[in-house]
Amino acid sequence: MILDEDLKPISPKLPIDCPSAEHIHSGIPIPKASRVYLFSPSEWESFTQEWVSSLKGYFKVRRYSGSGDQGVDVAGFTSDKGLEGGWDNYQCKHYEKPLAPTDIWVEIGKIIYYSYKKEYPVPRKYYFVASRDMGTKLGKLLEKPEELKKETQNNWEKYCQEKITETISVKLEGELLIWLKNFDFSIFSSKSVLDLIDGHEKTHYHVGRFGGGLKPRPTVTIPPSDQKEIESLYIKQLFSAYSDYLQVPVNDVSDLPSQLSKDFLRQRERFYHAESLRNFARDTVTDGTFERLQDEIFHGVIDVCENSYKDGLDRMRATVSQAANISTASNPLRSVVQVQDKQGICHQLANEDQLFWVPKGEEN
Repeated sequence: MILDEDLKPISPKLPIDCPSAEHIHSGIPIPKASRVYLFSPSEWESFTQEWVSSLKGYFKVRRYSGSGDQGVDVAGFTSDKGLEGGWDNYQCKHYEKPLAPTDIWVEIGKIIYYSYKKEYPVPRKYYFVASRDMGTKLGKLLEKPEELKKETQNNWEKYCQEKITETISVKLEGELLIWLKNFDFSIFSSKSVLDLIDGHEKTHYHVGRFGGGLKPRPTVTIPPSDQKEIESLYIKQLFSAYSDYLQVPVNDVSDLPSQLSKDFLRQRERFYHAESLRNFARDTVTDGTFERLQDEIFHGVIDVCENSYKDGLDRMRATVSQAANISTASNPLRSVVQVQDKQGICHQLANEDQLFWVPKGEEN
């Protein structure tokens, strides 16, 4: 019998590590290797495709889907000839357990059968990529090509014969058996989850999938003394604005007085800031992110740009000043966007004939 004096008050133990404000707001981060377990099979294939797209040596990467994929999930092509020009296969498996030999016999069977039927050439390499990695038995088996070949033959009837295709029974006999015996099983291997995560970190898809914030931006390039071809249109517009202000033709920076020469240099610096951000976005975030930022800036300044002004220089200055005040809080690049970027985007838009400092028909 438990007596009252046997009972002692208790209090919960405090955590050893004090949680940060970020943890209180968003929760303790889930390790990336654990996060991929939460992917759907389709998301796992997309994740694999993103990773393969970052690998060097491929002309194009294509993801196949549906019941008629013939054992090809994500293919990396070495030339514009597709499957006929040399290719590697990445077979995606998103299971609740590590991959076992029984999970792969039919996949190997498909490659054997469809390459025998000349549906496609034999791939250079065939990688199994599984969200829970390889089990010990399969891992060891993939390191022994001849044993893998023997076990494939032994398990063909049970796992391959009726499952390679729904239309016919694929018996391992005759020329197909000879094809299997001559097949190079050393093409089969695997890639670990950590391999994929490590490589995926170098892609512009990574932050969108795993978060963690953007990496620091590199130092912005100082505008070269010689104007580049990519600057030709917005500089032409700047000269038009200066001409409208001075009421004399301006065709070169040497035509500008000292104060406007300094202004011209500032505008070029802003343009190069925006170009630097464009390049950073290309390598860091998903396609279209920078273009959405440009669109935000355009809609934030267009009404100001189309107001009435005494001259083109006044219009340009009012427009870039408005751009500096635009909030970019909804864009994934917001943490790295600087005032000069937003102002420089105005010149990118002028470079693309979306903004005009001197309306067409009013140029000197």
